[in-house]
Amino acid sequence: MRKTLYIIGLSMAVFSCTSQQNAKKKQYIPKTPSVQPKTAVKTTSEKPKPKVTTEHGVEFFTTNIANPANNDNTASYGSIVSAKPAGYKVVKTYFPAIAQNFRQRYLILHYTALPDDKSITVLTQQAVSSHYLVNNTGDNQIYQLVDENKRAYHAGVSAWRADKNLNDTSIGIEIVNTGYITDASGKKIFAPFDDAQIKKVASLVKDIVSRYQIPATNILAHSDIAPTRKQDPGPLFPWKKLYDEYQIGMWYDEAQKQGFYDLATSTDFQSKYNDPAFIFNVQTQLQKFGYGLDLSGKWDDATKKTIEAFQYHFRPENYDGIMDAETYAVLQALVLKYSLK
Repeated sequence: MRKTLYIIGLSMAVFSCTSQQNAKKKQYIPKTPSVQPKTAVKTTSEKPKPKVTTEHGVEFFTTNIANPANNDNTASYGSIVSAKPAGYKVVKTYFPAIAQNFRQRYLILHYTALPDDKSITVLTQQAVSSHYLVNNTGDNQIYQLVDENKRAYHAGVSAWRADKNLNDTSIGIEIVNTGYITDASGKKIFAPFDDAQIKKVASLVKDIVSRYQIPATNILAHSDIAPTRKQDPGPLFPWKKLYDEYQIGMWYDEAQKQGFYDLATSTDFQSKYNDPAFIFNVQTQLQKFGYGLDLSGKWDDATKKTIEAFQYHFRPENYDGIMDAETYAVLQALVLKYSLK
């Protein structure tokens, strides 16, 4: 019996050893991959950026390295304003990023409705201001009152196309002019502008719109952006002269305007004047051009004042707030020329 047990135990031991050896033989040992050196990827070297210049401890960057076709611009027309966090240093190792543009997207023209001395006092000492004041004293001076990089309080409640509160995005120019008086019939009689003063305005506007790439559609009257409240700079401000002689602002093409006028007068224009559909169409065209106007389908006060503001700018011979065939033709020509720009 003892001999039999010995033989069985020996057999089991041999079987166990054989199984372990087979397991070792079948065990998978992963191969160590050979590491091949990577080929260096050639990167195009960045175009060296112009350096930030320093004058008397103040930093400036006056070169545009961005794409102006995308309305991107890195140039700064003032000193660079930087944070100064306590315990840390702000560096300009990667300055400037090319994805930026100007805050200054609009240029708004006003008159002061005051003489020179009172204009200065009001615009510097009260809760209203503008970036520039063009005097009427016959000299070659233009007064700067607010840094172009800061908001001046000149536009107030305002709108043009999709933008509102244009103080945030505009430069304001006030022009010394006494504004208007009202005659016995209630008509507004406006004061003319001096030719030498208009030359100052033209030179100043050209400089600003060139630096900030402000389009013609964004060079506006205060009355354009706030037609229910404001009349300035009024119908005697020479918008057409600025357009013809200085390429400033918007104006319609005479041939297009005449075509729209002929079409309007060939139909019974007057008979549909009070038709709500016609009024709605007029309001839509004014809104499409840029004016902030609700579409009521009625000749309400806001619509009449908006037409009057439009006439101040583009049909100054008659600013009665009535949409006659001439005004309608001018509006159509302007919408055709500028609606997509």
